[in-house]
Amino acid sequence: MTEFKGTGRRKTAIARVRVVSPGTGKFNVNDKPVEEYFPVDLLQREVYKPLSVLDLKGSVDIFVRATGGGYTGQAGAVQLGVARALVVMQQDNKESLRPAGVLTRDPRMVERKKYGRKKARKRFQFSKR
Repeated sequence: MTEFKGTGRRKTAIARVRVVSPGTGKFNVNDKPVEEYFPVDLLQREVYKPLSVLDLKGSVDIFVRATGGGYTGQAGAVQLGVARALVVMQQDNKESLRPAGVLTRDPRMVERKKYGRKKARKRFQFSKR
């Protein structure tokens, strides 16, 4: 039983991932099954993507500690963390995961609010008279 670790980040979310091989296919996020933690089907597919690319769905156990951000950010962070842990597990996995786009960290962050504006880019209503 060997343990591999990976860290994923997205927006302000951070996911610390442990992949245990060989395993029974258990996937827990913050001590809950992944189906319960991410009830939306789209997020579940996003989280499982690295496993389905490598066809490892039932052969490894995955335990995740996710903090910060919202559900979408956490799902993206979990996906990246799982992919990085699978690369640590076996270096050859990188060749399959790179074209699938799961090893690239999404650099998009929330733009800061500017002074004299309502939000980052939105302005107050302009009145000519």
